[in-house]
Amino acid sequence: MDRAGDGDGWVSLAELRSWIAHTQQRHIRDSVSAAWNTYDTDRDGRVGWEELRNATYGHYEPGEEFHDVEDAETYKKMLARDERRFRVADQDGDSMATREELTAFLHPEEFPHMRDIVIAETLEDLDRNKDGYVQVEEYIADLYTAEPGEEEPAWVQTEREQFRDFRDLNKDGKLDGSEVGHWVLPPAQDQPLVEANHLLHESDTDKDGRLSKAEILGNWNMFVGSQATNYGEDLTRHHDEL
Repeated sequence: MDRAGDGDGWVSLAELRSWIAHTQQRHIRDSVSAAWNTYDTDRDGRVGWEELRNATYGHYEPGEEFHDVEDAETYKKMLARDERRFRVADQDGDSMATREELTAFLHPEEFPHMRDIVIAETLEDLDRNKDGYVQVEEYIADLYTAEPGEEEPAWVQTEREQFRDFRDLNKDGKLDGSEVGHWVLPPAQDQPLVEANHLLHESDTDKDGRLSKAEILGNWNMFVGSQATNYGEDLTRHHDEL
């Protein structure tokens, strides 16, 4: 991280924020490149919906989709969801994705025109009773499943408070589409800076406003769960950038 900055042996907030943003963009580029090689089967420099569908789900004749798998309905729903997202990402409507359009398909949270599809998919994932809202118990169920007789952990109580105090903006006890959007895609927020501030606050033991290598290693578990290390993946790379 510091090698990407001034090389003074300390990681400042600005350096940490810059590194997280760099890591995030590198992850996106790498994932799109890998997907491109898989999906562009005819090597024409574009990814058609048919190519993506067949590479992901296998080739089926119309009307015979998933006739040979046990949970056919689940796969049909996944296919329909992917096609819906592809159609939104395919801005010129030619059923052929450019690299930019494929990036929007794979990482819709990065593109303003994909906002509605991200919200719709989040609602579909969490709204178990299909009433068009996310109730607090549905929100918690996505995070935690209690064992019989188990007392609810403190962190779950904290999540309930987060739901009540910060997610449920109109205080009606549930989240509508607008509130889900505010939660999963908060407006005008510098996410790398938010994460950098959090890591600095939790790891800066001497409170000097910067991180030493010892402080980072002393809180390694938090960094493993962070975009700063690409969720731990960068720790397997052969470099020393701390």
